[in-house]
Amino acid sequence: MNVRIAPLPGEAPPIPDAGLGALTTERGNLPLDAVDVHAAVTGLVARIEVSQGFRNPFDVPLEATYVFPLPDRAAVTRMRMEAADRVVEGTLKERGQARADYDAAVAAGQRAAIAEEDRPDVFTMRVGNILPGERVTIRMTLDQPLPYEDDAATFRFPLVVAPRYIPGEPLPGEQAGDGTAADTDAVPDASRISPPVLLPGFPNPVRLSLTVDIDPGGLPLGEIRSSLHVVARDGDDSGHTTVRLHPGERLDRDFILRLAYPRPETTAAALTLTPDKEGGSGTFALTVLPPSGRGASRPRDVVLLLDRSGSMGGWKMVAARRAAARIVDTLTDRDRFAVLSFDHEVAWPPSLGSGLSPASDRNRFRAVEHLAGLQARGGTEMLAPLQQGTALLNGDDAAGRDRVLVLITDGQVGNEDHILARVQPSLAGLRVHTVGIDRAVNSGFLGRLALVGQGRFELVESEDRLDEAMEHIHHRINAPLLTGLSLDWSGVEVEPGTLAPHRLGALFPGVPLVVAGRYRRADDGCSVSVRAISSDGTPWRHEATASVADQTGAATAIWARAHLRDLEDQYAVNGLPNLERQIVDTSLRFNVLCRFTAFVAVDSRVVAEGGPAHQVVQPIEQPSGWQMPAPVAPMSMPMAASPPPGAAPPTATGGYGMPTPAGPLPTGTLAAESLDSAMPSPRQRRGARSRPGAAPAAPAAPAVPAAPSAPEPVGGAASPGLPTVRTLLQQELDRLEALAAAPGPERWRHLSDLRTRLLGLTEAVRREGLPADRLTALAEALEVTDDPSQQSRLDELWSLTVRELTALTTGTGRPAPQGRRSFWKRRP
Repeated sequence: MNVRIAPLPGEAPPIPDAGLGALTTERGNLPLDAVDVHAAVTGLVARIEVSQGFRNPFDVPLEATYVFPLPDRAAVTRMRMEAADRVVEGTLKERGQARADYDAAVAAGQRAAIAEEDRPDVFTMRVGNILPGERVTIRMTLDQPLPYEDDAATFRFPLVVAPRYIPGEPLPGEQAGDGTAADTDAVPDASRISPPVLLPGFPNPVRLSLTVDIDPGGLPLGEIRSSLHVVARDGDDSGHTTVRLHPGERLDRDFILRLAYPRPETTAAALTLTPDKEGGSGTFALTVLPPSGRGASRPRDVVLLLDRSGSMGGWKMVAARRAAARIVDTLTDRDRFAVLSFDHEVAWPPSLGSGLSPASDRNRFRAVEHLAGLQARGGTEMLAPLQQGTALLNGDDAAGRDRVLVLITDGQVGNEDHILARVQPSLAGLRVHTVGIDRAVNSGFLGRLALVGQGRFELVESEDRLDEAMEHIHHRINAPLLTGLSLDWSGVEVEPGTLAPHRLGALFPGVPLVVAGRYRRADDGCSVSVRAISSDGTPWRHEATASVADQTGAATAIWARAHLRDLEDQYAVNGLPNLERQIVDTSLRFNVLCRFTAFVAVDSRVVAEGGPAHQVVQPIEQPSGWQMPAPVAPMSMPMAASPPPGAAPPTATGGYGMPTPAGPLPTGTLAAESLDSAMPSPRQRRGARSRPGAAPAAPAAPAVPAAPSAPEPVGGAASPGLPTVRTLLQQELDRLEALAAAPGPERWRHLSDLRTRLLGLTEAVRREGLPADRLTALAEALEVTDDPSQQSRLDELWSLTVRELTALTTGTGRPAPQGRRSFWKRRP
């Protein structure tokens, strides 16, 4: 049965399994019921175990799909599946082979699971043939370095994949995944990174548990701060501390813990060797501490790029404007600057023109005045402003000046690889700093861009964090303390091409440089000499003698993850075939997951016949602090660069559903099918997933969301072009009439689905001045159970539903009397 569901007034379009149109059972209707995170922090390294609990609430075998985030710098080194009395260790294989093994196992009725990486911080878990009422737990082990900057280490664990803007033209044929966005020529795997989103107000479907055990590892641990969550803290005399998340939290924002570690009074560089178990070769890590003081001041050219797209609405837009204004205020008369704001097009302050302007008092005031008026709207077309900004900094008159580009954004785009490939050639000689403003920021992309641009990534997860972050950024946009770093080895044979990062970059105040790599041989007393140029032009040199660390395995896994990330970025830019083979070989050799490999676990026991009869894509939370956009028909954005100021504006193409110079975008209904028919068949899905080239496909984001609409007065009319609640209820009545003669099981299922949709309409009913308590009472009456006595009331409930929806639609009938809810639910 196909059902067309219109979007709620002022709400996002309904999505399969997202509350509207979802099959409801007595045990719930979503497979993911628990996420447990346990991190053991030792010094500046964390070992993390993530457990995902899946439960089948249906009466047929289930395949569950969950798109989830992990820290972008973490190395996933192990996966195992637990069900009933079975424990199956996952095996890391080339991605195509892992998919084939998983699909074959599921088709044969075996229980199986597969974990794949789609972005550095976005992963997909599929668990097939979960039996009715059964619980399957997937456990993953990660090793993660803790970034250390400005006397504090940061433990960040992301908990939600935020919706991402998807540019490009839709691709024909089968989709790469089961998400809500169509694959496009710019983001060929958009359907893999765009899970459905729960409607606001949906009951908390997942139990979250998060614990961090902290061992300072000999470092003097100071204050511990949790910026977005309330936590409980326990400690002992040895300095060990345990931090626990309070129960009841939702998976809607990052968990961020900052640990104050005062800067160690040690040498300027330290070299640590971690031998392999078989001896001889091993992994090294070199840490270079920046010298004290600030870089020598030189004239600067600074370009600020401010994201004003629809996803930046609310507190993020306020924080972004403040951040940009603070940077402008730090400029001096010797500097030049430009401020570009962008959504689906690029805008400049009208009074400053389209070039670099002297940073005079008057020009800085004009820029800040322009920033104060910016509002969120439109889609995140990020490539054009980056190209325009780098073109300004690469002008003929830039000699002898520091050239700095600062990008302020939440980073929620799906075409990360495409952007990096197009921008990287123009970044030579520039420094790119990124400021990520969000409670679920796309740190994978922003960190990659800053690394390629030899700059820094700064996270602003709340307005309270802004002042502290801006103090750091102020130091970053000055000249770095050390540049032109090089390494001279003595007594160590370094394996060529293994340095991570492969470009050493520069040293900024308060930020150590950590370089890791592989060595083939290391003599006793070996050392490395670090050479660089100070900001005043004088040579800087320091020699570090090696020390040997325990064979914990974390150092090698962390290096392998960083090295794989470098290789993947090179592949995104160059696409050389030999790089793909090198990435796969490195991943398999060190057992670290990457974009070209996958962990797969297959139970040898056959538990079902013919594979799962039901598939569910787990909907995710709406990110905390995001404003729900108004619904529009999905439209694609062309990849053409925005015109310079004064040129004719482009025609409307959409992008977060904003009105454009060519007029407002059309609105419409979203074609959503019932759960069983909306999902592709197992054969279709397995065929799409196994198609050649799908594994390393470029990133993607969700179907173009819409810009926030103005709030609607209570009892007022719906926004122009959007269906009213009465229209939606009339559509439900039409469906009831069409199904009046359908078989009993289909009518029961329809009433169960209808109950979930009615609960989602409650808030919209209140806004239109209708009796929301009457709608809620009807929804409660439709809470179907397996009790035979209630099953016999199908005709009674069907007639009751028609009668109540008719009254709500036409405005006729008396209000529901007191006690009516219990009357509706009584049994004959």
